[in-house]
This record gives sequence, structure tokens and C-alpha cells, in this order.
Amino acid sequence: MAHTLAHTPPQPRNATHDVTNQPPPLTPYDASEDTALLEGLRREGAGWAEEDVRRLGRAAGSAEAQEWGEQANRHEPELRTHDRYGNRIDEVEFHPSWHRLMGVAVAEGLAGAPWADERPGAHVARTARGLVWGHTDAGHGCPTSMTYAAVPALRAQPELAAVYEPLLTSRVYAPGLRAPTEKRGLLAGMGMTEKQGGSDVRTNTTAATPTAEPGVYTLRGHKWFTSAPMCDVFLVLAQAPGGLSCFLVPRVLPDGSRNVFRIQRLKDKLGNRSNASSEPEFDGTVAWLVGPEGRGVKTIIEMVNCTRLDCVMMSATLMRKTLVEAGHHVRHRGAFGARLLEQPLMRNVLADLALESEAATTLTLRLSGAADRAVRGDDSEAAFRRIATAVGKYWVTKRGPAFTAEALECLGGNGYAEDSGMPRHYREAPLLSIWEGSGNVNALDVLRALSRDPGPAEALFTELALARGADARLDAAASRLKSALSEATETGARRLVEQMALTLQASLLVRHAPPAVADAFCATRLGGDWGYSFGTLPDSTDLGAILSRALPDGD
Repeated sequence: MAHTLAHTPPQPRNATHDVTNQPPPLTPYDASEDTALLEGLRREGAGWAEEDVRRLGRAAGSAEAQEWGEQANRHEPELRTHDRYGNRIDEVEFHPSWHRLMGVAVAEGLAGAPWADERPGAHVARTARGLVWGHTDAGHGCPTSMTYAAVPALRAQPELAAVYEPLLTSRVYAPGLRAPTEKRGLLAGMGMTEKQGGSDVRTNTTAATPTAEPGVYTLRGHKWFTSAPMCDVFLVLAQAPGGLSCFLVPRVLPDGSRNVFRIQRLKDKLGNRSNASSEPEFDGTVAWLVGPEGRGVKTIIEMVNCTRLDCVMMSATLMRKTLVEAGHHVRHRGAFGARLLEQPLMRNVLADLALESEAATTLTLRLSGAADRAVRGDDSEAAFRRIATAVGKYWVTKRGPAFTAEALECLGGNGYAEDSGMPRHYREAPLLSIWEGSGNVNALDVLRALSRDPGPAEALFTELALARGADARLDAAASRLKSALSEATETGARRLVEQMALTLQASLLVRHAPPAVADAFCATRLGGDWGYSFGTLPDSTDLGAILSRALPDGD
């Protein structure tokens, strides 16, 4: 189809030139206009939420919501250790746009609400909402993710869950530090890592001392990376007499007095600037034991499974957001007499990015579906979730930085300028590979899961078998993977997990995506007909079909 160059509507004339050949503003747009997302939502059992997801997608793409995200990152959180009279308060002030973003996120069920929703697919619906609302800002996804993840961990101590779970699953955003039971809704954070150990939490030195009251301890020590310090309660790891244990630490005690939570400083981070990450110290800090003494890691592991899934979701969201930005630019920008979208090499780049984005979104929703069914008692889905979440966390988050860099490059110099928004997305991308265990940690977790129980590997191959016979390249990859599992080593853990991720993504696309998408993915990611960067799809690829699916208005 022939196209004419699209130009920016006439603007007031500058003294020396007219402004032409610049794209119009992207907003308003619909962040839910994503075929792969909507198909996955229905397929994974949450089609009943589609109207709400679409409504939220339109809200996320509005000029107002996009401006909230920009403002929350431009006006960063500020630490106030003391009030004007010299009293220690340890509070963080946020721009009003942060609170607007948080208010919508909590009201739309992106925090703990799915745990109070008995409908099958409730956790899938939350993931889909996150995939669209995340187009605004990534930073505020941190406290909502931790709140979501805290609920199953807190259930290890039923008497505490009875008090806090109704407030953590509330859809009311209630900022400000007050006694938890005086609020209509709570947010939860977590404090795990320390200076000397990072991911090796068993080296933690924070000490938990029992008090005369059963289940109540006092903590003394520090934490190295505690995000969202204005949350109401935190799950914290500390060394009790019986070993590393999990504790609930409220910012404000039941009597209304402040618990000791001394914020030493806020981290000066590469990205994620809208969200405050802190270094708190505990000194006589009151805490309640969650789960048995010495079982802190086991207690917290369910929380980690949830937050790792959110890392996959947030990476997939960043991919989709930057793909939309790149697609909008090349649709309206011309060079050498034609739109960039019409240039064969640009079409190759954009189609390659579209493949990666669809694979990430499809895997995210499959993982969410497994999580939803696992919490409802499906043992086979629980086994699949145990291995596939770590696999997805490793691979999708690893792809994020390269993806956002390529999408940024589609805008050329415009993309390198801060006011395009693309540098913010680029800085955000590496966090998701680091948070909740770096690449090595996740790869080694996969090896441990494989060595301890045959169930996860069996569940993975059962999943892959659903596409057996549909594509010879996929069948060959599944066979290679089975052989590789029998020879797995720590040194080769990354290579193995990469194989697992690509084979799993390919199997999902073969089953659920159009032939043009599945064929291109298998040819490149499994068949080796690919280069070392995006935009190296083979000439036989149906670029038009891929682009029409990913960017409906773009071809």
C-alpha cells in the first residue's frame, strides 16, 4: 500500500524556519491496544476483566496520566529525617503526581486486591492491568508489587494475617504514617539485603531478640536496599536465636507511636527515580515473628515468586511501551522521500522488536495464569510455576535493556533527548534484571529446582509437548533441551536457562500466535537464522503481517 508522508500540523512560524517532519504527540493513545495482551488475558481465564483492562489502558495513555509519570520522575522523593523542632520523623515526601499514580494503581487492584478476589483469573487480570498501567511510570510499581507479594507470606502467621490482610487487600490508597488499624488501606515493603551479603541473605547480621511477649521481638541492625520506606509495614529478615527468621515491622506501632526506622539516606539510583529506596537502621525496633524461627527464607519464598513475576511483567511493559513510542515515531517521520515505516531495514528492526515484545507478553500472561491456578490448588501448575517463573525472570528482564536501547535508536537523536521519555525507560530496564535476584541468582535457582524435585522439569516438558509436531525447529530445540538438562552445570547455567526460555516462548507462540509470528520467532531464536542484534530477520520474514499485528495503525 502506498503512503504519503505525514507532517506535523502547522505550527507558529519560528524566526528562521517552519517545523515540519516531526511526529505529533503520541497522547492520547490506548495502552491496551495490544492483540497479544488481550488474547492472553482471555486464554488465561480472565476475559471477564477485558472491559476494565481496556478502560485502564485508555487512562494510562491519556496526556494527564503520562504527565503524572513524567512529573513523578522529574520531582524526585525527598528525605526528611527531622521535623522543624528536631524530632526524628524519617519521612519521605513525594510529588503529588506520585500519589495520583498510586491512587489509581491501588484502586485498580494492582496491590493486594487479587488475594481477596475469588474469581478464577483474578491474578491474571491484575497482571494485565499492570501491563497497561505500567505505561505511565515504573517506579510506583514497586510498592504495589511488594504489597501484592506480602499477603501469601504473611499467611504463615494466621493471627497477623487476620489483622493485616483485609487492609493489604484493600483498594483504598491511604498515604501517611498512622497506626495501621486506623487506616482503610495499607502498603507493604520488604527489607532483606544488607551491605555485606546482598542476595546472600543468610549472612545477614541484623539481630532479633525475643521479648517477654510471645511472638514479639526487637531488632538491631541495618538494611541496605529497602524500597518504598513510606509503606506501612515491612517483612524483614533477621537472625533470631533459632536462625534466620521473617518478621513484620510496622512503621507505626499499635499505640500510635513511631517504631524505630531510621532512614540513613535515599539511594541515588540509575533509574526508578520516582520511587524512594532507602537504607534504614533498626535499634530496639519492635517486630512480630512471621512463621517459625529459623524458617525465614522458606517463609519469604512465596513473596519472591510473586515479585519475580512482576519483574517479568514490568520488563514486558517497558518493551511494549517503547515499541509503541518507536512505532509512532517511524509512522510519522520521513527520510529520503518516504516514511521511516516504509523503509525496508526499519521495518525489519521494528518487526524484530515486535516479535520480542509479543514473546515477553505471552510468557508473562502464561506465568500469571500458572500462578493463579497454583494458588487455587493446581499442583501441576504449581510445579510449572516453580521453574518457569525463574526462567522468565532471567530471560525477559535480560532482554529489556537491549530492547529499549534499540527502540530508542528508532527515534534517532530525538530518542536520546530527555523530553522524549525514552532515556527514562532505558535507565529503568536494567533494574528488573537485578531486583529479586540478579541473572546468576535466578539461573542457579533454576538448577536447584531441577536437582531437588523432578516435578518442575516434568511440568516444563509437559508444557512444551503441547506444541509437539507443529514446528520441526521447536521439536529439535525441545530435544536439545532435554539432553542439556542431563549435563547441567553451574558454569553453564545461564546458557541452559536461555535455552529453556526461548523454547518455552517459541512453544507458546507456535500454539497461540499467527503463523508469521511463530515462524519468524522459531527461525531466528531457535533456528539460528538471525544476527547478533535486532533488525536481522531473514528476508523471507512476513514483516507486514508482524507489524500489522503489533501496531495495527502502522501498515
